[in-house]
Amino acid sequence: MSFPLLVTLLVFILIFFLRMPIAFGMLASAACYLLVKGADLSLVVNQVMNTYYTNYVIIAVPLFIFTANVMNTGKITDMIFKFAGGLTGRMRGALGHVNIIASLIFSGMTGSAIADAAGLGKIEIEAMKDDGYDPEFSCAITAASATIGPIFPPSIPLVIYAMLSSTSVGALFMGGMVPAVLLSLFLMIYVAIVAKKRNYPRGEKVVWKTFLAFTVRAIPALLTPIILLVGIYTGVTTPTEAGAIAGLYAMVISIFAYRAMGFKDLMNVIRDTIKDVGATSIMIGAAAIISYIVAREQLAANIGNWILGFTANKYTFLFLVNIVILILGMFMDTSTIQLVFVPIMIPVATALGIDMVHFGLVVTFNMMVGLSTPPFGMLLFITSGISGTPLKGVMKEILWPLTVMLIVLVIITYFPEVTLFLPKATGLM
Repeated sequence: MSFPLLVTLLVFILIFFLRMPIAFGMLASAACYLLVKGADLSLVVNQVMNTYYTNYVIIAVPLFIFTANVMNTGKITDMIFKFAGGLTGRMRGALGHVNIIASLIFSGMTGSAIADAAGLGKIEIEAMKDDGYDPEFSCAITAASATIGPIFPPSIPLVIYAMLSSTSVGALFMGGMVPAVLLSLFLMIYVAIVAKKRNYPRGEKVVWKTFLAFTVRAIPALLTPIILLVGIYTGVTTPTEAGAIAGLYAMVISIFAYRAMGFKDLMNVIRDTIKDVGATSIMIGAAAIISYIVAREQLAANIGNWILGFTANKYTFLFLVNIVILILGMFMDTSTIQLVFVPIMIPVATALGIDMVHFGLVVTFNMMVGLSTPPFGMLLFITSGISGTPLKGVMKEILWPLTVMLIVLVIITYFPEVTLFLPKATGLM
């Protein structure tokens, strides 16, 4: 390790322990590297600008963030919850199943775990608590089900991965469908077991006419993922254009179909979107200069050679990557893991013959596990905060849902066709 790279690493670690924003830590580390190296600091600006001007797909990120914010402002989340409730009927632990089904539907509109937990999650947790569910269980299953969002299309993390790896966004989106449905089914099995053991209440009997009324009211919202996916997979729109259409459509139905968003609400949505996009953009920009340093120091090549010297088995490599991401996910934000660690591993995965769609789904799924993993899982803090439930109890209750997620992670890691079947069947690969 060269001296400038050592200085960069030490500065980054120091900033991490000082709990400064990671994006600024990455920029400060990069600036220290260039100063020690005697290079021009304008390289930071050049690398950041090149990232934004040469990656058309990255424009999809703010568009999907805007869509998520619109969905949470209007009555769309309420419509989804009622529709999902009609599907579960008299099942024991019905609201737990509603929680998971609603998250799966909502994920087809926004692709954001945070948006799911903060918006739909508030409705879900309050309803479950009012129906006699333990608050800790309600928060834990909400956090676990929210991780479906970034796996099922559209997905903001998968869009960023596509930018990093030059992989087809359409193939990644299609590849995420089976793992998302698989996780939903496994979580529902877990809910059924817990509901029987703790004698959680059954759902209310839904009259056919009432369910039909819920469905009709929910149709405008339910059409969102259909419009998105049909546009992308028929080739009529790119993922970026589909994101723009989704944002416009969500705004139109919130204003005209549900009459739930006025001018003031729209301004708040735009303001929140600008804040979210600003934070994301700083992270991506900071990652661009870190990627430049990694390339200049040949860090990826050196790590790749070390790993290939240690093992030439791709499944052993995937096991090591999963362990590292799981550990990092306990302490670091997923954006940092994706933008700093994953790009270093991509060349190694390519050298071992691992399909980039498969690799993208494995690392993305793993990062979503990190969002619900103590001690710093973001979804745990969100669900605890919006419900007023002690964090300690939520962390204890999340352990079994985490086990379920890890089982699905093992399946998609060692059975690649789970993620590759649909992209191949649809001709995207």
